[in-house]
Amino acid sequence: MTQLKITGMTCDSCAAHLKGALEKVPGVQSALVSYPKGTAKLATLPGTSSDALTAAVAGLGYQATLADAPPTDNRAGLLDKVRGWKGAADKHIGNERLLQVAVIGSGGAAMAAALKAVEQGAHVTLIERGTIGGTCVNIGCVPSKIMIRAAHIAHLRRESPFDSGVEATVPAIDRSKLLAQQQARVDELRHAKYEGILDGNSAITVLHGEARFKDDQSLVVRLNEGGERVVMFDRCLVATGASPAVPPIPGLKDSPYWTSTEALVSDAIPERLAVIGSSVVALELAQAFARLGSKVTALARNTLCFREDPAIGEAVTAAFRAEGIEVLENTQASQVAHVDGEFVLTTGHGELRADKL
Repeated sequence: MTQLKITGMTCDSCAAHLKGALEKVPGVQSALVSYPKGTAKLATLPGTSSDALTAAVAGLGYQATLADAPPTDNRAGLLDKVRGWKGAADKHIGNERLLQVAVIGSGGAAMAAALKAVEQGAHVTLIERGTIGGTCVNIGCVPSKIMIRAAHIAHLRRESPFDSGVEATVPAIDRSKLLAQQQARVDELRHAKYEGILDGNSAITVLHGEARFKDDQSLVVRLNEGGERVVMFDRCLVATGASPAVPPIPGLKDSPYWTSTEALVSDAIPERLAVIGSSVVALELAQAFARLGSKVTALARNTLCFREDPAIGEAVTAAFRAEGIEVLENTQASQVAHVDGEFVLTTGHGELRADKL
């Protein structure tokens, strides 16, 4: 049995990806990866390369050491092993030219494709117009769960099952400090899972800019730093991800509304927050802001979690109302206006006013 210590995982999906990668390493019979414990327990055959194991982990953007190995700062060494194990060096086979692959985007799919192409002997040009990395690290799982955890701590300080023996208190919330802590972790994981891997791989060239097709074998990249660059390719992958679906409510697109992206990086907690939506992302942020001090109103055109078992929506609604969150079921906004710094939502139940939407 071989055991690895793994850092950089942020959810159970990370553990599942690592399990798949480790079980592809020659000599590994099975792998049990635990996100909460930050470990991987491997059933291996005699002679299985520990370098291959740590390289497989590093290839997905995480760091691994043998459980009984002394702690070292071996990030650069792991990147070298990834290049060696996956055959990522800039080599020509005979007189053949390397396959040129262009990847537009730098999220999870783009990164996986780039590394796989390099593994197969190609040279990759990866183009990103914004921040390197995917939704999970930058604007999804990582920042949202940190914010939600902070909100949960605030909630427990205010109210818990042990209030009779542990005196409750109203917490003082400093959102700017919470945000700094949150974004520091985001930056750390972005470097570990994306930037560090890309910077250390000579078979991948990263361009910061916006790409457009010139023809079926070339792109023109308008560089963020100025100027343009033509990128020739044999194969091109467009992996630019998705964007929020904004409901077609009159007046909404002309107002400074938030999506989850803006909400997660707000450096202040609004006094009044209106949330349009009744699925997971809307509800987890609604509760987080409420626990951090906002007066929250959730508008659901049906019921909360209406796509799930009705009992789930009923339980969430009851929990929200118990925490002081106003839930308006079967309610839609027919008009949105933003006047003098205030949102005014017209609904079938009258006007709703909020500082943020």
